[in-house]
Amino acid sequence: MPYEVMRSRVHPMSAPTLPRTALPPTASASRTTRLDWRLRFAFLSVIWGFSFLLIKVGTQGYAPFQVALGRVLFGALALLTVLLVRREPLPRGRRIWGHLAVAALLLNTAPFSLFSYAELSIPSSLAGICNATSPLWGMALSLVALSEDRPTRRRFAGLGLGFLGVLTVLGAWQGFSGIDPKGTALALLASLCYPVGWIYVRRTLAATPSSPVALTGAQLLLSTGQLLLVSAVFTTAPASFPLWPTLSVVALGALGTGLALQMQYGLVAEVGPTTAQMVTYFIPVIATTAGVLLLGEHLHWNTPLGAAIVLAGAALSQTRPSGSPERRRADRPKLPGRFRRRVQG
Repeated sequence: MPYEVMRSRVHPMSAPTLPRTALPPTASASRTTRLDWRLRFAFLSVIWGFSFLLIKVGTQGYAPFQVALGRVLFGALALLTVLLVRREPLPRGRRIWGHLAVAALLLNTAPFSLFSYAELSIPSSLAGICNATSPLWGMALSLVALSEDRPTRRRFAGLGLGFLGVLTVLGAWQGFSGIDPKGTALALLASLCYPVGWIYVRRTLAATPSSPVALTGAQLLLSTGQLLLVSAVFTTAPASFPLWPTLSVVALGALGTGLALQMQYGLVAEVGPTTAQMVTYFIPVIATTAGVLLLGEHLHWNTPLGAAIVLAGAALSQTRPSGSPERRRADRPKLPGRFRRRVQG
């Protein structure tokens, strides 16, 4: 989800070399470190898994565009607070801000609005499962748009398996009965927006010297402006601010968008992108569990089975042989561009 959104801009930093006296004296210290990132990994999975429940609750009190607006607004405020504490500036340059405006549309404004509209008519658990198809869309698009991503039998098998999983979730053999086609199409379209945005960001902003937090904060600010305009045109100001929908929107933005992204950057820096991106596969499981237990959503046997097939296909399409050059490059720690230039200069 959001990690994939920023994947092409996150450059894992190698750990600083410590003097021998500063190394942990016992194995227990290293176990504590591992436990620490695993706890944060679990917390991140829960936050993003509950996002779809929070969207559902938010739409009970606000229009979908307003839910999306609150999400990016409070997410931007959270990241701007981090930048203020760090005394780190926002990116500079009209070209960068122009590219960020397009990225905000593709990665925040459009998918957040589409998911909000989708959950007016489909369960939050189904929206979470549709979100899990995003790596499959990304793989299919990258084969066309990115020359360095070569088609392989493994990737094609993963894509086919994922498509089979989507048909299983939707109950294709029953004529898609019981599934709202419009809401499901909107959720799938939202998941398609992410890889389109990733490819655009990879082509235009991958070499930008600003930090991921600064880029994302600016991106959310631009998305806030876009959604303010759209909300002013297509919705009316809310007459009241009901408690639970309001709290849901605030949590969705501050935690699910702001804090979660900041936490994800730390995981990428500590354990690398290959491990950190595995959080994507826990999101639909948590979203489905939350929807069933807390919202009373009905769960048919084909939904969890189809979700498992989708996740298996996504995992298969993303894996590479352990000894391949692509795998070695993906797992190799790298300094951000601005630090690398300083070292080489």
